[in-house]
Amino acid sequence: MSLNLPNSLAFIRILLAPLLFFLLLELENKTNTALISWLNYFCALIFVVASITDFFDGYIARNWNQKTKLGAIIDPLADKMLTLAAFLGLMMIDRANAWAIYLILIREFFITGFRVVMASENIDVSASIAGKVKTIFQMIAIGFLIMQWWGGNILLWIAVALTLYSGLEYILAYIKNKII
Repeated sequence: MSLNLPNSLAFIRILLAPLLFFLLLELENKTNTALISWLNYFCALIFVVASITDFFDGYIARNWNQKTKLGAIIDPLADKMLTLAAFLGLMMIDRANAWAIYLILIREFFITGFRVVMASENIDVSASIAGKVKTIFQMIAIGFLIMQWWGGNILLWIAVALTLYSGLEYILAYIKNKII
């Protein structure tokens, strides 16, 4: 097992996910607006730090030739753990639409499993441009929803559309690879 810098950053993201979830749930029954504001900012900070680790683990792995099989597995799982924590927490405190979260999470679980199958068959499982745009929109939507900024739910539904589209791309790539 290779615990290089990119993999260590993914593990940090895994550790930050339950902390984010816990703090989001702490927002649920608070009535003190100063405390709510502080928790919003702290949740946003944790999410931004975790999101930055996502960028840097990929950047370092690619540019410093530190790609590993462990990294290919743990990076997308860390991403899913973070988005799962954020989206479920936001849904539970009634800041995110349950159907939007359901659609995103179903796609994420399905495609994560699907990517494992593709990787086992030596099919390239690198994220597509649509997948990267999807991730960016999900992250921006989560940030807006945490901070309760206007447009968060609009961004969430755009993220849903991009999430479903990028999932379809994986399926079509697999079918194309099987036919060729």
